[in-house]
Amino acid sequence: MGKPYSMDLRERVVASVEQGGLSRRQAAVRFEVGISTVIRWVSRLRETNSLAPGKMGGHRPKKIAGEHREWLLVRCRA
Repeated sequence: MGKPYSMDLRERVVASVEQGGLSRRQAAVRFEVGISTVIRWVSRLRETNSLAPGKMGGHRPKKIAGEHREWLLVRCRA
């Protein structure tokens, strides 16, 4: 999995849209990031007042849990 873009880049891109008068598409071309990325960053700033990336990765629960898992394990061992 890739790493999130730096906060410096995020701040420069969003500032170019908010204060510099560039469209989201122009900012994406200028900073060589995806258009949807710029759209998400501007939306995130307006909604949460933060540009910090969201959590990456995390725990995935088991597909089979509880009694069904125990039954299956016993069955496979037999």
